[in-house]
Amino acid sequence: MTVHFIGAGPGAPDLLTLRGRDLIAASPVCLYAGSLVPKGVLAHCPSGARIVNTAPLSLEQIFEEISTAHAAGQDVARLHSGDLSVWSAMGEQLRGLRALGIPYTVTPGVPSFAAAAATLEAELTLPGLSQSVVLTRTSGRASAMPDTESLANFAATQAVLAIHLSIHVLPRVVAELSPHYGADCPVAVVWRASWPDERVVRATLATIEAAIGEGMERTALILVGHTLGHNLGETDFAHSRLYAGDYDRRYRPLGTAPRFPAGTE
Repeated sequence: MTVHFIGAGPGAPDLLTLRGRDLIAASPVCLYAGSLVPKGVLAHCPSGARIVNTAPLSLEQIFEEISTAHAAGQDVARLHSGDLSVWSAMGEQLRGLRALGIPYTVTPGVPSFAAAAATLEAELTLPGLSQSVVLTRTSGRASAMPDTESLANFAATQAVLAIHLSIHVLPRVVAELSPHYGADCPVAVVWRASWPDERVVRATLATIEAAIGEGMERTALILVGHTLGHNLGETDFAHSRLYAGDYDRRYRPLGTAPRFPAGTE
C-alpha cells in the first residue's frame, strides 16, 4: 500500500501529468482538496473508488482515512492543486506518514504561476530585463511570513514576483512594490488560470487597484515585473545568445577551436 501525492495542476483537467493520471486510475482511494481540484480530474478514478473531499477535514481526519486504506491494503491518490512543492501542506502529511511507517510517492504538477504565464503568453525571464522569478505571498492566518521575506526585500532585486494568496491586501502590495519597480511597472492578475471562468486583468502598479474591480477571490495570482509588458518590442529586451548564429555551443560547435568539438558529449 502506498500513498501517492499528486500535483493535480492549476485547474484544467488535462493539465495533469501522465504519471499522475495513471496513479489516480490505479488507486482505489482518492483524497482530494475539493475547493481547488477540479472535478474533471476525478474522472480518472477507477470505478467504485472511495473519493473523499478533504476540504472540510482536519489533518487527524485525513490520517484516519489513510490509516483505513492502509489497513485494507489500498493505494491512495492524494490530490493537491498545482504543484506540491509550495504551499501544499504536504510537508506535515509526509512527516506523519514517516512516523506511521506508511510508504508514499510524490508526483509533481503544473504550478499556478506557470499556467498564469501561459495565459498571458509571457516568458517571465527575458534577457536584459529579468532572469529570476520569486514565488511568494503575504502573511495569512494559516502561515506567517518570516521577517526577512518581505515584499520590499524581494522587490529590491527587480525580479519578477508571483505573489500568491494576497489579492485581499492589494493596496499594501502596491504600496510596498511601487518604490522599487516604479508606478508604470506592468502587473497582471490572473484568477483561476486555465479554468473555464478564468479572468485576467492587465494594468500597472499605478492602475491595478482601479482596474481590478470586484469579484477577485483570494486564489488570484498577482504577477509583477518588467517582462510582463504586453507588446514588448525589439528594443525592450535582448535576444538570448542560445540561438545566436555566432554562439559556440555543445550542439553547434563553431570555429577552428570550438569549446565543445564535434562528437563530444
